[in-house]
Amino acid sequence: MPPTDDTKRRAARETIDILAEMSALLNTHLDRQSLSYCVSLIENGVNPEALANTIHTLRAKYPSANESVADVTAGAGR
Repeated sequence: MPPTDDTKRRAARETIDILAEMSALLNTHLDRQSLSYCVSLIENGVNPEALANTIHTLRAKYPSANESVADVTAGAGR
């Protein structure tokens, strides 16, 4: 029997939960939505190393945006 939509959603949510925990441990400053976008891009064929390099480049080019994301992410856990 093929998995139901509810089963697929639950599995996707569990995957993002695990990735969010790993992201926090590794101090990546990626929120759940950003992680979801990254997973979706990778599932659709984007090279993970190229994606990581792009994120690093954007963070280096726009450091003030990184601080805003970090502040929002830190405040979300309160």
